[in-house]
Amino acid sequence: MRSRLLLAGEWCILGSVMIRVAMVICLLGLVSLVLLKEIIEWEVYAVSIVGPFPTAVTNLLDLTRLDFHNNKLTGPIPPQIGRLKRLQILNLRWNKLQDVIPSEIGELKSLTHLYLSFNNFKGEIPRELASLPELRYLHLQQNRFIGRIPPELGNLQHLRHLDVGNNHLVGTIRELIRVDGCFQSLRNLYLNDNYFTGGVPAQLANLSNLEILYLSHNKMSGIIPAELARIPRLTYLFLDYNQFSGRISDAFYKHPLLKEMFIDGNAFRQGVKPIGFHKVLEVSDTDFLV
Repeated sequence: MRSRLLLAGEWCILGSVMIRVAMVICLLGLVSLVLLKEIIEWEVYAVSIVGPFPTAVTNLLDLTRLDFHNNKLTGPIPPQIGRLKRLQILNLRWNKLQDVIPSEIGELKSLTHLYLSFNNFKGEIPRELASLPELRYLHLQQNRFIGRIPPELGNLQHLRHLDVGNNHLVGTIRELIRVDGCFQSLRNLYLNDNYFTGGVPAQLANLSNLEILYLSHNKMSGIIPAELARIPRLTYLFLDYNQFSGRISDAFYKHPLLKEMFIDGNAFRQGVKPIGFHKVLEVSDTDFLV
């Protein structure tokens, strides 16, 4: 019989049996859990696990969900992660993981949710992520990634949420959306707090499902094309603390769904006004978990 193993805070649930986490770790040990071959969901979060990623977990070939968030895991993600062919949700946010993301992550063809935010990953965002045909939510914020976002990510037909905020990324939006028909399902695009340059291309309006566009705290410049106001579902537009200039089309102020547009810290013409009240927009990772 397949089981679900949950260790959260103080309690552990294995099937219908509830026991103390301390007892589970003492009697079973993380490594010996590989003997439980039929586990399909393993959640071990907020229990202050210290040490490297437990490579033995990759022997649980039936896993569909692996959640180690909010612990103190260190070191890299092992390349053996690619063995988990049935994995749909991988949540490693809020740890101290580091090094580059292994290319083997591209072998997780069933993956729909990937949470690697709030760690110390470095290097470039691997192009292999574009090989995950079912990927819907990609959270990479608050790491140390460098280089450019692979434009191949635009080929992910189901990708709804892309967050690469608070890294050391460079490049332009034009490079990211250079392929016709890219990001056709994307709803939320977070590029904030990086080193992106260049302007906002009018072609960005082709992302017709976009709801949140977060460009704050970059080095972008130029005018804001009126075409963006034609994005039917656009709800939040963050432009603050860049080098934008000129005026903003009246069409933005007439948009039926646009709740907030922030423009502080730019060189817009006098009289250009924001929409809504300035606040940090934070969307919890748990909002996207299924």
